[in-house]
Amino acid sequence: MSESIFTKIIKREIPANIVFENEEVIAFEDISPKAPVHILVVPKKHIATINDAGVEDAELLGKVILAAAEIAKSKGIAERGYRLVINCNEEGGQSVFHIHCHLIGGKKLSWNPD
Repeated sequence: MSESIFTKIIKREIPANIVFENEEVIAFEDISPKAPVHILVVPKKHIATINDAGVEDAELLGKVILAAAEIAKSKGIAERGYRLVINCNEEGGQSVFHIHCHLIGGKKLSWNPD
């Protein structure tokens, strides 16, 4: 497993406000939130980018999405709406090279991909 900041959170080497965890997925609050709810949903298996995911990762990636939906319900934003974002590589906005899904909500979101 590569030593990204997410790997260190998974291994409990650095603290995070964890809001969900099971055997394959962990989720924690973003340290620089863009909305009232901004949770990072991360597979525990290290996959650097979405380009590095293979067919063997399809079920795991599905579990990330389902975890995000469960968290949205627990945070009370599922019915009002939320956004799931996966960035890929530097120009796509990815800064930590461990696949992760941003769960963003709690306010009306606009679309502004600068």
